[in-house]
Amino acid sequence: MIHPKIILRLIHIYWVFAINGLDEIVLNTQLFRPIRFLAYITPYYWLTRDAAPRGVRIRQALEQLGPIYVKFGQALSTRKDLLAEDIADELVKLQDRVPPFSEDIARKIIEKELGMSIHEAFAEFEAKPMASASVAQVHGAVLHTGEKVVVKVLRPDIEGRIHSDMRLIYEIARMAEKVLARCQALASYGCRSRI
Repeated sequence: MIHPKIILRLIHIYWVFAINGLDEIVLNTQLFRPIRFLAYITPYYWLTRDAAPRGVRIRQALEQLGPIYVKFGQALSTRKDLLAEDIADELVKLQDRVPPFSEDIARKIIEKELGMSIHEAFAEFEAKPMASASVAQVHGAVLHTGEKVVVKVLRPDIEGRIHSDMRLIYEIARMAEKVLARCQALASYGCRSRI
């Protein structure tokens, strides 16, 4: 039996795809067939769809789903031979243009980890990140000694989200393995019956 947390995560994934106008893609996959009925009770199913190009909608959905999905999009972006050009061009933006999280959140994380305020730790701290990626973002800073440093800040609750999504991936793999075993059993049965 599938764990309730995994079911909730699947519903959340569907919701993110639906609000980005990608629910038809999701509903056509085997995994989401048991919850297809949800499409009819979501307001996004009945409202006008997002007019953004599909590549933009796919990139935005992956960003909203978190680091595992951004990494998946980054890996796909390197395979332009497998994707339509508009999608591949948009997924390339996941390499280094992931939206940053807020300055306030970054400051709180840094202060909690260092056990002191930003002003106590650094003579200067750049609030705007130098770069932002799926797992962390980096800020420039100057120590009180005058030494310039880069401060890498992990995204909030990154470990929990990665563990949750990895459990989901393992569950999907387990389900796929069962389906494949059934298909192989049926295929071998069909071959024997013809002999």
